[in-house]
Amino acid sequence: MSINHSFSSLPGKLPGDGGISRRRMLSLSAIGLALPTMLGGAGAVAQARRPQLTVSSYRLDRTAALFSGRVQIDGVDATFVEDAIGDMNTRAFTRSGANEITELGLHPFMLAHANEGFRDYALLPIFLLRQFRHKSVFVRTGAGINKPEDLKGRRVGTPGYSSTSLTWIRGIFADEYGVKPSDMEWVIANKDSSAAEAGKISAQESVNPEGVSIVQGPPGLDESQLLLEGEVDALFHAATPAAFLQGDPRISRLFADPRAIEQDYYQRTGIFPIMHVLAIRRDVAKAYPQLPRAIFDAYSQAKTAAYQLMNRLNWATDMLPWYSAELEATQQLMGRNFYPYGIAPNEKTLNALFDYSYRQGLASRRLSIEEVFLPGTLNFEE
Repeated sequence: MSINHSFSSLPGKLPGDGGISRRRMLSLSAIGLALPTMLGGAGAVAQARRPQLTVSSYRLDRTAALFSGRVQIDGVDATFVEDAIGDMNTRAFTRSGANEITELGLHPFMLAHANEGFRDYALLPIFLLRQFRHKSVFVRTGAGINKPEDLKGRRVGTPGYSSTSLTWIRGIFADEYGVKPSDMEWVIANKDSSAAEAGKISAQESVNPEGVSIVQGPPGLDESQLLLEGEVDALFHAATPAAFLQGDPRISRLFADPRAIEQDYYQRTGIFPIMHVLAIRRDVAKAYPQLPRAIFDAYSQAKTAAYQLMNRLNWATDMLPWYSAELEATQQLMGRNFYPYGIAPNEKTLNALFDYSYRQGLASRRLSIEEVFLPGTLNFEE
């Protein structure tokens, strides 16, 4: 599904957001003048065609205002296309897609950059999906796995070994509980029960490092079925397995209260794991040097619109009975902008994943923020 917006003015001030600074407004409004000039010189400002961009991503609460047109990327005609992460990864890394801006899995991008010399896209400090991952570990009821250390010597199923979520879980388990990837045998499911939402697993999510026992699961079984059939003792999976969603008593979470565990982890480390990030084609960023700033500001404003709905209306539109209490508890723990964009508030989180990928034998070298993010965006702030 795609939505096209033809934009000609600065994104308007959202009610109650406090507006943006005068300096920021002047900077943004200059973009609409700068882009047409670059296309054809000063004499072409009135007649030049505005840049046509396609943006592929999930429609999320923090991107909804962009899809609807309430928030605009200034100076361009943007078409927003809904897509699944595995498919977006594959299209970008195989050069089979030409979208100028796309959502990507952070770790697949890291592996394409470090191991394959991929340079078509650069990252923008816009982090579209984050998740704490203690909730993503499931065990077979009665298998005798009651704590992370009990996973040593066990068989663990997953549909994609080198996905962003799996790399986070393994890193956290090594740091927090002393459980290394080599302590377990890994069984790769031939099917993924979340494929309808996540798309087909990309090649960069299927990298198998040396020094770890990894085998293929029986044909035709997804990760849930591996557990129910007794092929594995536990599951590491970004999505909630189908068997758990169906209430099958043979599967349970490793952590009975993952919310408490994850909140404690955040309080001690300050890390809120990043899963997906926005990327821009390098040739497009070079042709329109003002564009990355316009994108960043538009996405930040769209997120502000989502925050406003959460605070003012979602207590009524969302079916969760204690929605307001959960929101207020999150804000108290993590601040009102608990989904921050920009490098500064995310530097520790990014460096943690860079470390995990290299230590797990996935990235061929330890990456740096400066090489994977678009130059000139490192100082972007909300």
